[in-house]
Amino acid sequence: MTRRVWPLALAWIALCAVLFFALRGAEDPSRRRGRILSNDAGALALRYLHRDGYEVVHVAYAKRGEGAPENRWVVLLDRTPHSALREAFVVELAADSGKLLRIRRPA
Repeated sequence: MTRRVWPLALAWIALCAVLFFALRGAEDPSRRRGRILSNDAGALALRYLHRDGYEVVHVAYAKRGEGAPENRWVVLLDRTPHSALREAFVVELAADSGKLLRIRRPA
């Protein structure tokens, strides 16, 4: 029985390798179109804050109507070593373009 299985296993590995190379530049179907990535939002928030010694603690997506009229990324930044949010900032970015909407202290 093992003699009949190995060609099937080899064909499966070949098919997976072909699909891997054929689809490597394709869009991720689970990611919604029209918004920047959360990692990019965190990097932009650090750049917009213009302060040394801060790092991204959390990034969350907020839909239109959840506290503001636009879709946005809400990025929490805190000083390193962490200050237990005493010196933290929240940077809100437009979800589609990454444009700075507001910088505020956490509520």
